[in-house]
This record gives sequence, C-alpha cells and structure tokens, in this order.
Amino acid sequence: MARERQRSPRTSPRLSRRSLLGGAAAGTVGLTAVSAGTASAAASRTVDVAIVGGGIAGLTAARDLVAGGRTVAVLEARDRVGGRVVNLKLANGGFTEGGGEFIGPTQNRIKALADSLGVATFTTYNTGNNLLYKDGKRTPYDTSGLLGSVPPVDAAGLANAAIVQSELDSMAAQVPVDAPWTAAKAAEWDKQTFESWLNANAIVPSAKFLLDLACTSIFSAQPRELSLLYVLYYIAAAGDESDAGTLERLTDTAGGAQESRFVGGSQQVPIKLAATLGDRVVLSAPVRSIVRSGSTYVVTADGITVNATRVVVALPPPLAARISYDPLLPAARDQLTQRMPMGSIGKAIAVYDTPFWRADGLNGQAVSDSGVVRSTFDNSPPDASYGALMGFIEADEMRAYDAASEADVKAAVLADYANYFCDKATSPTSFVLQRWDNEGFSRGGPVAYATPGVLTQYGAALRRPAGGIHWAGTETSTFWTGFMDGAVRSGERVAKEVLAALG
Repeated sequence: MARERQRSPRTSPRLSRRSLLGGAAAGTVGLTAVSAGTASAAASRTVDVAIVGGGIAGLTAARDLVAGGRTVAVLEARDRVGGRVVNLKLANGGFTEGGGEFIGPTQNRIKALADSLGVATFTTYNTGNNLLYKDGKRTPYDTSGLLGSVPPVDAAGLANAAIVQSELDSMAAQVPVDAPWTAAKAAEWDKQTFESWLNANAIVPSAKFLLDLACTSIFSAQPRELSLLYVLYYIAAAGDESDAGTLERLTDTAGGAQESRFVGGSQQVPIKLAATLGDRVVLSAPVRSIVRSGSTYVVTADGITVNATRVVVALPPPLAARISYDPLLPAARDQLTQRMPMGSIGKAIAVYDTPFWRADGLNGQAVSDSGVVRSTFDNSPPDASYGALMGFIEADEMRAYDAASEADVKAAVLADYANYFCDKATSPTSFVLQRWDNEGFSRGGPVAYATPGVLTQYGAALRRPAGGIHWAGTETSTFWTGFMDGAVRSGERVAKEVLAALG
C-alpha cells in the first residue's frame, strides 16, 4: 500500500538494521530511510527494472526479478516499507498492527513468503464467546455450535441470510477470477450495486443487517458503492487454484481469513524481505513522473532519477493515477483508475494491563449495529502479557470521523468498547489510531474497489501492460484480492511477465 523507489544494486547488498519500533520488545528489524538507500545518496541509477512501491507486491517482484538475474531499484514514497502493512509502537514497549494483519487457509503465497523469511504465525485468539450488540442489547454467543460464527439474530433472519449466502457463493462460482468481465451474466451483475441486489434478496431486516455488516467488514465500503459483479469476483477470489472461494472464508476467524497472525507483527514480512534486497530499496522517494525516452523509461522521484528498460507500478490504481505519464496511459487504463476508489478504514487499538474480557468468557470479537466501531478483535500478543482490543472503523463511520480529532475518535471508540466489554474498557493504559483515509500514500484501504460498470468496461486494463509499464498490487491479483496474499501473488505474476518481456 505504499510507494517506493530504489537505487543501483550491489552484488552483495548491505542494509544496516535498526528496530522499526525503537525497542527490543517490538521484536522487529526495521528498514528506515537511514538504513536503506536514500534518494540523496544516489541521485541517478540505471537498472533493468524500476519498481514503484515498497509494499509486499513491489518487494516480491523485486525479489523474483533479482533471482532472475535482473537489476532493480525499488522506490518507496514512505520512510518505511510495507505499504498498508505496518506495526505501530505502543507505550508499553510492545506493538500492534495498524494495517493488514491476518492470514488464513488458501493464502498459500504469503505463508510461503513468511516461511522463507522465518516469520512464524500464531492462532488469532478465538477461545470463548463472540458478542452481538444489536438494538442496544448485548448477547454473547458460542461459535462452536451449528451456526458457527453467525450472530444469533432471529430465526427468519438466519434462514434468509443462509439462502443469500448460498446464492452468492453459487453466483461467484460462475465468475472467472482472471477475467470476471467474461462471466456469462457479467453485464447483468455489473450494472447493479450490491445494495440493490441485497434489497431484492435479503428481505428479512436482520438478514440485511448481517449482509451489510459482512460487506463493510470485507470492503470498508457500503453495499451501495460496490458493483455486484465485483463482490462476486471478490468472493470467487477467496480461495486458490484448488479451492473455490466462499463468503464464509472471507468472514470467518477459525477456518477463515482471520485465522492467524504473524509473530512479531505482519510488517516483519516486508521488513525482512526488504533486508534481502539491501540498498536496492530507496525510501522517502515518492515517484512523480514516468517518461519514456526512446527505449528507456525515466522514473523521477524526489531526489532520485532511475533509468530503466521496464517499470513495475505496484500501487493501488487510484494512487498510480497520481503519477504523471508521458506518453499518456491508454484511455482504458486511465478511465479504470478514475473509477476505483479506496475503501475508508481505520483501526483503533486500546491497550490494557490484561485481556480482562477473557475472564468473562469472551474472545474479544464483537459485531454491532451501531457505534463508530462495529467489529472488534483481541489483538493481544500470544503470551497475553498485556491486553489489546482492536476495532475497525469502516465506510460511512470512518468518513464521519476523518476530520475529527484523535481525542474525539478515542472517546467514541472507548464508549463502544464499554458497551461491548464493560466499563473497564474506558480506562486503557494507551490508545493508538491508524486512519488510512488520512494517510498520504494510501488514502484509504484495504483495497481499491470497482463501482458498477467498471469491470465490464475497463477491467481488461487492470493488468494489461502499457508499453513497458507493468501493474502489480493486491488489486491486480486473481486470488485473495485486497489481502497480503494477493499482493504476493501479484508480485510473483508481474516478475514473470517482465522477465518474459526482457527475454
């Protein structure tokens, strides 16, 4: 989710190591603007491939291109790697994840990457009851029974929601993940919003509540904003080459996309990956323009210019559009980027001396029909040396608080936590907030989504190279779009594409 730059490679890349979070308790190796390459240290470079963006996608592409014998430079706009994956320092010396953090079954490529870097996983805390907070009433419920993780709304709502979920999975199975715009009913599905389809199918109010909650939790966007075809594609992409995607896999903890977390925090993965690339990675170097000059592309960033035969832009489509291109990008690609906004998301983490909710038989996972935070997780470390409640602020709720002070956001969040987990939640030892809408090199998250009409009219431009410019990023993945796994897959795919082009 970030941008990146690079410099000239060395045969034995060197990278000094420093804790990203400023303390041994963080357990991370940091890549900073001092320890990696800096733009001022190398004003010009010539490489085979310039990579714009130092998130997981760009770094994965760089790894594979180097392995293929090519020289690369990764240009990252931020003063860190990882993009929408970041560890946040806590006052107690610990850390928490401010962006992408979970991994689950069929997310095989991020797991393989983490394994290769020595980053282990642990199971997301899931012992005890979930909570439903609806109509001002707090209801604990067991997720090990027949209904699993489905909140206990009325019987009619549960029955209707089950029918809707089954129908969505069935429709998604008809969508090719590599070209959703070619589905037999693509035109019909792409001309309507997910909201209009839900209104016709989720006819019991409590079922509509469950599906609305699933939508905002997955996309950080409201059902009215999303193309139905895009939603079906996203469901289809929640699998791998052997396993069909399902809505349940997107929403569940055990057996789903939220099943596990990374020891040391998710940013360990891009930090350690960047360390293998050394000073090929240049930080604090936002790319401003990409200009073709004969057979070379001149990539200009703050303080550094890279000359390359090929360029990989590993940014979300709306952010890639903010770069100046000469010659202009094909109209279809530019029109695509104008129509894929970022979701609106924030994460609020309250830290306590202990995970006190566990003593009450709760696992820290709550869903709600009100408040600024409508879904929560237990973000405590695996040894439970302190407690951490993480809440997602999403879609309309995030937009309502984008301009609010952190104090106002904190007060609203803690009021929600008190409703869900008791008054102890109002007195954390510390509080951290990550508002991705206000982050300059993301402007939202977790993914750039397609509005009605986009996939059928412009979808083919999503991965299609524009001359010698190639596209990566989780939005371009055929599986696990919007997730870290999708980012890895996109980096692997674009590296093969570039290596084939270079011959």
